[in-house]
Amino acid sequence: MERKVSRIYLTSEPDIIHFLQVAWEKTLGSGFVITLTDGQSAWTGTVCESDISQEADDMAMEKEKYVDELRKALVSGAGPTDTYKFNFSKESHHFSFEKNLKDVSFRLGSFNLEKIASPAEVIRELICHCLDTIAESQAKNEHLQKENERLLRDWNDVQGRFEKCVSAKEAVETDLYKRFILVLNEKKAKIRSLHKLLNEVQELEKNIEHKMETPTCSEMTTDRDAVYDESTDEDSEILSNPVLTPATVRRDDSIISSPDIPDIAPSRKRRQRMQKNLGTEPKMASQEQQLQEKEKYMWLHLWTTQQLVFHLTNP
Repeated sequence: MERKVSRIYLTSEPDIIHFLQVAWEKTLGSGFVITLTDGQSAWTGTVCESDISQEADDMAMEKEKYVDELRKALVSGAGPTDTYKFNFSKESHHFSFEKNLKDVSFRLGSFNLEKIASPAEVIRELICHCLDTIAESQAKNEHLQKENERLLRDWNDVQGRFEKCVSAKEAVETDLYKRFILVLNEKKAKIRSLHKLLNEVQELEKNIEHKMETPTCSEMTTDRDAVYDESTDEDSEILSNPVLTPATVRRDDSIISSPDIPDIAPSRKRRQRMQKNLGTEPKMASQEQQLQEKEKYMWLHLWTTQQLVFHLTNP
């Protein structure tokens, strides 16, 4: 059986403390036993389930809602200025209680009690029940205190491990940042060196191209001067004999008409062609050498560019 003891104040005797005990088997709505005492006398009464249903019908309330109001009034307890007011007549043994709503109050229930002949036994049971309740509550409090201490130790342990994890995380982040700075500086240095090398190669290519263009122009000028000089020699040969005497003409005619004297003009042309060929061969050799050097520097430029792209795409 479940019991609940509460302290109440009667409207007729507000200075005297009364104790109200309510005991029930299953639920409060299935019926309960009510006991009232002032420490000297005691009264008791039984309220059945049909009485509860009748009270709920009289008040036009649902049974569940009415039982909930009974629990708030009888089990929770009330003071002189609280929502619920209790009345008891020692002459008629009639017990009633009301609920106040601002300036309006309505009766929740009323029961007829019987006076107990030996109230000492009832009071003793009431005191024992209160002591048992106190002991049970104290045991629960001790258990909860131990549980709280255990939870506090666990929380401190978890907090300590969490702080260690945070410290380790910060140390790892610091180390990784230092390593990242070192790698970043190395990559920057490599990129700067590759940029410097690329600029040097580009400058070298410009110088080579300028050198290749200058000899080509000078060679072309030399060729033109050589051709001009050759034509001038022939003209000088012609001009060396500006006046032909009749003896000279006759001697030339006899020489030309003679079949044993070879023609000089073809040999002179062959000699000029040989001289031109001999002058062209060094020019071609120098051009091939310049082309090889240019190809070599182009390959060097390509390798430098590939290295730069590799370092930029693979940090």
